[in-house]
Amino acid sequence: GIKKPFTEVIKANIGDAHAMGQRPITFLRQVVALCTYPNLLDSPSFPEDAKKRARRILQDCGGNSLGSYTASQGINCIREDVALYIQRRDGGVPADPDNIFLTTGASDGITTILKILVSGGGKSRTGVMIPIPQYPLYSAVISELDAIQVNYYLDEENCWALDVNELRRSLNEAKSYCNPKVLCIINPGNPTGQVQNRKCIEDVIHFAWEEKLFLLADEVYQDNVYSEGCQFHSFKKILYEMGPEYYNNVELASFHSTSKGYMGECGYRGGYMEVINLHPEIKGQLVKLLSVRLCPPVSGQAAMGIVVNPPIPGEESYSQFIKEKESVLNNLAQKAKLTEDMFNKVPGFHCNPLQGAMYAFPRIFIPSKAIEEAKAHKMAPDMFYCMKLLEETGICVVPGSGFGQREGSYHFRMTILPPVEKLKMLLEKVKDFHIKFLEKYA
Repeated sequence: GIKKPFTEVIKANIGDAHAMGQRPITFLRQVVALCTYPNLLDSPSFPEDAKKRARRILQDCGGNSLGSYTASQGINCIREDVALYIQRRDGGVPADPDNIFLTTGASDGITTILKILVSGGGKSRTGVMIPIPQYPLYSAVISELDAIQVNYYLDEENCWALDVNELRRSLNEAKSYCNPKVLCIINPGNPTGQVQNRKCIEDVIHFAWEEKLFLLADEVYQDNVYSEGCQFHSFKKILYEMGPEYYNNVELASFHSTSKGYMGECGYRGGYMEVINLHPEIKGQLVKLLSVRLCPPVSGQAAMGIVVNPPIPGEESYSQFIKEKESVLNNLAQKAKLTEDMFNKVPGFHCNPLQGAMYAFPRIFIPSKAIEEAKAHKMAPDMFYCMKLLEETGICVVPGSGFGQREGSYHFRMTILPPVEKLKMLLEKVKDFHIKFLEKYA
């Protein structure tokens, strides 16, 4: 009941595109609607290319219904479409539908693979190398599975680049207390927004090959690349191009999702993983493990099916689809640049270029007086900062300590998803708050 100095809470803490006002992609919703309520297949309101895809998906469902269980790996025709999508994306690199598993968002796939990989006890317990800052799914699952978290730091001074020397330092230190077996990469980065270049990916693959590490490539932001000169390269493609010695030996699981990209369909919980070079017996165990939960949500599978099999030139929905897709991505690129520019004008702020994904992760200066007050409240300094920001402006962001950061540095993660005008207002409010914060505590 206390009067607040703001009229609404702006939830800039989570990458939930539609909650922030992004419009759904018409074609995707049309196909899922047709699959959910097949009576609409007779309606003239729906384009023929959407009906064609819906019929194909329904033919692969038991009783031609989205309400039936599917194979635990997912609907066959959608897995075939995923394989074709990967081949197109990677310039003809072959993909086998049998290596594709449809999942409940990417998170479910990542959790499942880690379950398969974690074993041992004491010093032989599986170590999982994760980037710091990281997406907290990783630390949570590692903790849940009682595995060992092995941190490697991204280089903030070099636009959050991944340095193989840092991977080697991290691995060698970890060998004294665990058995490091898994290397996780998030590209484009979350929360850091960097896009890895080809040379960096080659170095990482060589390192994984050398050290016999299982690679997890979290590529859910592969459509979200904004900076000039930046391009998404999949780990699968680079692995293949490095030749058979690498391609036939490095174990790799890569992940994609309906939740990010231009789709923003978080609620459908659609995703896939492609797993290559898994030993046949281990693959059998993976299928068994997946069978326990029967199948991923079938509407989410259908949504993933449209992401990998969108309208093509010549189809009636193509022009509207491409217009909507480009509008979302151009809008995000504009907001990425706007956020970077505005933050770097704020005294005590440093924000690296937002090359990809949908977040800013600026470094903030917190005066020692504020750090002391945070300690008195038994709070991390950036948590104290973010709570003050919320209480005084209604803007909700996530403290950097929730993702991990180098000792003595402070950050927060903020999504760039709000509409442009609202984002400008939000950035102005953050700037005004920060200046007042410095005046109070500096």
